[in-house]
Amino acid sequence: MHFLPILFMSPEYDAAVAIRTAVLRIPLNLEFTEEQLESESEEFHFGVFSNEDELLACLTFKLDSKQCLQMRQVAVKTTFQNTGIGMFMVRQAEVWAKEQGFQKIILHARDSAVPFYLKLAYEIVGEPFIEVNIPHCHMRKNLC
Repeated sequence: MHFLPILFMSPEYDAAVAIRTAVLRIPLNLEFTEEQLESESEEFHFGVFSNEDELLACLTFKLDSKQCLQMRQVAVKTTFQNTGIGMFMVRQAEVWAKEQGFQKIILHARDSAVPFYLKLAYEIVGEPFIEVNIPHCHMRKNLC
């Protein structure tokens, strides 16, 4: 497996959007709008690729502040979930973020994903809230 950056509007980006749509949007009867995708032009996109260059998982970082990134749109292809690819991807993303000088990562975790992030040493901050019509928790991890 390889953890690599994905260029916005590249074929790999299109593949990432397809995974995100299948895993995160379709189950909620949602679709990405053009505006939502255009707003990602300034974000950092990453993927985990197989040795045959198949995109298996992806995530996005949005700049929250000079020292903090918001992790977004974390998705693993359904057939590869529960194989460790997600943990590998998040850990590699944290290494990248730290190398870039960021000190903290924040995220909004779906209720079902909270145990995954707890295993990776993220902590819950504040009270649960509703986003895209489902319960979420604010979570964070200090990188220093």
